[in-house]
Formats: sequence, C-alpha cells, structure tokens
Amino acid sequence: MSDKKANAIAYWKENIKYLSILLLIWFIVSYGAGILFKDALDTIRLGGFKLGFWFAQQGSIYVFVILIFVYVRIMNKLDKKYGYDEE
Repeated sequence: MSDKKANAIAYWKENIKYLSILLLIWFIVSYGAGILFKDALDTIRLGGFKLGFWFAQQGSIYVFVILIFVYVRIMNKLDKKYGYDEE
C-alpha cells in the first residue's frame, strides 16, 4: 500500500471518529435533553421557560450550529495534520 493511500485511509478513519462523536453529542442534546430528560430539566427555568422545553425548541438547534463550527475547526486541524490544507 502506498504512503498516499495509507495517509488517506488514516485521514478518513479520524474524520469518521470525530464526526461520530459530534453526532452523538447532538443526539444526546436533541433527543436526550428534549425528550428523555425533559421532566427532570423542566424543574430548571431559563429566561422564564422550562429548560426541557427550551432544549426541545431551541437548544438543540443552537448546539447543532456550535457543533458545525467545532467540526470546521477540527477538520482544519486534521487537514493540516495530513497535508490536505495545501490544495
């Protein structure tokens, strides 16, 4: 196997690992906080709204947007690490 192909395989393995972690975080926030843990979170108020309701309506969207920026930052570092930032 050539070095270039081995480099590409390692790059994609690491990319999939980061993507899986970020999607798991989003799932936990959107499904967990908005549905599974809603009753427990509703005991806390945020801006006059119950926290479980807030996560179901807006919080998961905010977390998703933040995760997009985190993903961009991680991918920029990953591109530099594997030499794909030059193209």
